[in-house]
Amino acid sequence: MRGFLLRRLLLALFTLWLAATLVFAFLLLLPGDPVQAILGLEASPEARAALERSLGLDKPPLARYLEWLGGVFRGELGVSIRYGKPVAELLGERLPLSLALVLLGLLGSLALALPLALLSVRFPLWDLALSGLMAFLQSLPTFFLGVVLLYLLAVHLPLLPASGFPGWESPGEALRHLLLPALTLALSRAALLFRMARASLLEVLSQDYIRTARAKGVPEAWVLRRHALKPASLPLVTLLGLEGGFLLTGAVIVEAVFALPGLGSLALTALEARDYPLLQGLVLAMACLIVLFNLLVDLLYGLLDPRVEYA
Repeated sequence: MRGFLLRRLLLALFTLWLAATLVFAFLLLLPGDPVQAILGLEASPEARAALERSLGLDKPPLARYLEWLGGVFRGELGVSIRYGKPVAELLGERLPLSLALVLLGLLGSLALALPLALLSVRFPLWDLALSGLMAFLQSLPTFFLGVVLLYLLAVHLPLLPASGFPGWESPGEALRHLLLPALTLALSRAALLFRMARASLLEVLSQDYIRTARAKGVPEAWVLRRHALKPASLPLVTLLGLEGGFLLTGAVIVEAVFALPGLGSLALTALEARDYPLLQGLVLAMACLIVLFNLLVDLLYGLLDPRVEYA
């Protein structure tokens, strides 16, 4: 177990370094000039040169890359061009909201998909209706689903706040503002989890030990909960790890629809302003979260299936 964790940690560090290097290289190819975005078109050459020196943009790309990479190892991600604040401080302000939104979306999608998958395999008459409903939800774009839910639950039936975020000073009110965007993410991803859970349950229910349990007279509900659900959860756990990374990037659209000050809105602002230090810090933060999701998935495998060994 210790050797497995060490190898996974080394692989995670290599993945983060590769992600940071690629984003630095790709940002050099982006059109646009951050100095022009800050000073405007009428800036004098002297003002442009002074700002370039203060931002470090007058140095060669390799020197800037090595300087930024050294700062990462020291925990310093640079200063945002757009906001004039340390990137680490901006990430610390926005990360809790995005992380809470992603976790609520994951839990919500699982809470929707798993019971419906159990209902689908338990009662074949429900299977066609539930499969059709999930296929319909999967076909809807996330932004359209968000707008529909916003109209239904915030405008037509004012049950939840329409947009904005009041901060974490009042956890209950903060949760109310996150419920609608989290529901949007959950519904948009529940269809895929439902299909995976249903297929996995049907495969497990065809195994010999399930037939043996049924032949002994074990009730069908007990067979599903005690004998089929746990082994059928292994592919679902893998998909949840992938979905965590998808929701991090998909939350950009949801945060824009519901005007949430998370990493998604920060990324859009940084991209428009050509804020290279902030974009690099955002990509690094998202890569860290995706690597963490994948590591948790590997550990959950051992808890769900005792046959899994960490060599």
